[in-house]
Amino acid sequence: MPHPLRRTAPLIATVAVAALALTSCSGSTGAADPTDVNPEGEIVPREISWLLSRPADGGVITAMEQIADEYAEEHPGFGLNLITTPDRPSYIQKYETLAAAQKLPELFDTDATPFAQKLAEQGRMVDVQALLDDLQLSDSYRPAALDYQRFDDGSLYMVPFEFQMEYFWYNTALFDDAGIDVPESLDDFPAMCTALREQGVTPIALDGQDQWPLERYMAYYPFRMAGPDYLTQLKNGEAKFSDPAGVAAAEWLASLGEAGCFAKGFSSTGYADAQAQFTSGNAAVYNIGSWELGNLATDALDEKVRDDVDYFTLPTIADSVTGPDEYVTPSGIGMAVNAQTYDPLVRDFLAFALERYPEVYAATGAIPPTTTGEVAVPDNATELYTRSVEDADTVGPEIAMPWDTQLDPATNTRLQQELTLLVQGDITADEFIATMDATLTENIDD
Repeated sequence: MPHPLRRTAPLIATVAVAALALTSCSGSTGAADPTDVNPEGEIVPREISWLLSRPADGGVITAMEQIADEYAEEHPGFGLNLITTPDRPSYIQKYETLAAAQKLPELFDTDATPFAQKLAEQGRMVDVQALLDDLQLSDSYRPAALDYQRFDDGSLYMVPFEFQMEYFWYNTALFDDAGIDVPESLDDFPAMCTALREQGVTPIALDGQDQWPLERYMAYYPFRMAGPDYLTQLKNGEAKFSDPAGVAAAEWLASLGEAGCFAKGFSSTGYADAQAQFTSGNAAVYNIGSWELGNLATDALDEKVRDDVDYFTLPTIADSVTGPDEYVTPSGIGMAVNAQTYDPLVRDFLAFALERYPEVYAATGAIPPTTTGEVAVPDNATELYTRSVEDADTVGPEIAMPWDTQLDPATNTRLQQELTLLVQGDITADEFIATMDATLTENIDD
């Protein structure tokens, strides 16, 4: 399940700054040119390691363990050591500390963050675009899956292993009772919430405890109003929260709070509880990704609501610069390849694994990051499961990036805190904007 980066501890920001300072001094220490993706030499089996942050029982790890076992049968002595830290903040601390100490393993997970880009600029990450081109695999990947992993300059240093679409799941019966239709615009949300409230229903189930789900809502209006460039400019200090797109987002979120869109006390509601609110029929809308297909689009869903569940994608706005087929379509945290330890064995294993992966992963019922590999839709699936699989082939080119994977850790932590206050009505939109502009300026200067 590709949960986004959850930077919630100030310690992470401190570690990141220290690590960047150390890596800036270290210079390029790669064993070879990062674009030399097919090094000469003998393939000598050994154990290689992958530092990763994924569910231990998830489809990615399960598939890669199977593939590593298959490779080891032909290459006695080979082993893939998975160093797993599912808790994302703890993982980031470990990853950045190891990077600063020049002790990253052969493979490691990372988002396309400024920290990761610094490593790439120092020649410490293999050029994945060059690798995929050399393996003749580039054309098999969904463009959106690769684009999600790219740095702002378009370079590619991470391999995607997932592909997801994020939807607004909704209860059709509760919508009918409230006399409302699927919102055509983001501006229709407050009225939707008001109508549902009048029926005694929680309009939107929200995991407020983890904070990233509410931050998704911050991303929506700017993406429709200004496209993905606004976030890119914001994180680089070239835009402000007080720009029109930021103001519109803050005012929209304030209006969601005023309309009672989320449950009272939502900030203490966890992931499982939010989902239970929706699947029990106590909430009408639930914004979550296709990684929940097994729970929301099979007979695992409570039969009391099973026939009433549907989904819609991110609505547009008047004069939207992005289209209905463009929304949050993440390919999860990517895998980088350490240029310092890259050798014929690592290349040969990756050639085998990346060729084999789509088929093995798709067999679990998950959508692969490639157009190859036929998804095994479960026998107990509803029609929504098949529809979602088909959606993967129709997404547009622009991606609404999760803000928590893009902003610096300190700004992101403050943003999550202020968003909760804004939606709760504890601060005004103007106060939110002023605080976030000051925070952004302070952290960019640092």
